[in-house]
Amino acid sequence: MPEGPEIRKAADQVEKALKGKKAIDVYFGLERLEGYEEVLTGAEVTGVDTKGKAMLTRFDNGYTVYSHNQLYGKWIIRNAYNYPKTNRQLRFAVHNEKKSALLYSASEIEVLPDEEVASHPFIEKAGPDVFSETVTADMLYDRFHEKRFYKRKWAGLLLDQSFVAGIGNYLRSEILYTARIHPQLRPADTSEASLRKAAQFIIDLMWQSYHHKGITTDLDLAEKLKKEGKPRRDYRHWVFSREDKSCFICGTPITKIQAGSRRLYYCEECQKV
Repeated sequence: MPEGPEIRKAADQVEKALKGKKAIDVYFGLERLEGYEEVLTGAEVTGVDTKGKAMLTRFDNGYTVYSHNQLYGKWIIRNAYNYPKTNRQLRFAVHNEKKSALLYSASEIEVLPDEEVASHPFIEKAGPDVFSETVTADMLYDRFHEKRFYKRKWAGLLLDQSFVAGIGNYLRSEILYTARIHPQLRPADTSEASLRKAAQFIIDLMWQSYHHKGITTDLDLAEKLKKEGKPRRDYRHWVFSREDKSCFICGTPITKIQAGSRRLYYCEECQKV
């Protein structure tokens, strides 16, 4: 499933294609939404926002299209009406004179009056979004101490979209590794120094992943390994998807466990309990 950085990248592409232009044609591949095609056709797209893994395509006639890619959704930008060859089902499309923004395979799509967006169940419960709001390390540090989060295990907490929106599976492993926190600990068990590190790394790694195509390791290290001919999978992450490979810092083989029914990776030496 794409995580916050990938959704913000997709939103950037959709916004570049659509913002400031009138929709000459709108299509919904879901029968329950077909009535909105006429409502949105002729309206101008004013922007594309994100809230974690959700995207909000805003129109100037008072409506917003909420979409969530979930596991299989994919945005494709093409020249107007130039559809790709794919077996995916087209769920939502906006066409203007030059470009078409096409959303395939997603089923979680809604059309909302602007005044109802904030009360949408996902949006209402979602935590702060690093890419669409001003989020500071101090804010996140304080959030760790909130009663509803303080005694929850990190492994589950970081995937809770009400905690911080947009963190998914690879970011969870990478944040815990860089902050040197064992995944079975809780904020309540974690040193103040590590809490401070976690707060900062949540912000830093999400932005680094956004700017550098999902790379979360040290950028100099990644460049060095790339020049040595290593495949991207060998230098993209510190620990994620690196089971049994040596930790870049201490050489200990990376461990893989299941946490919250999803795979999690950590270094037993660097992230001691």
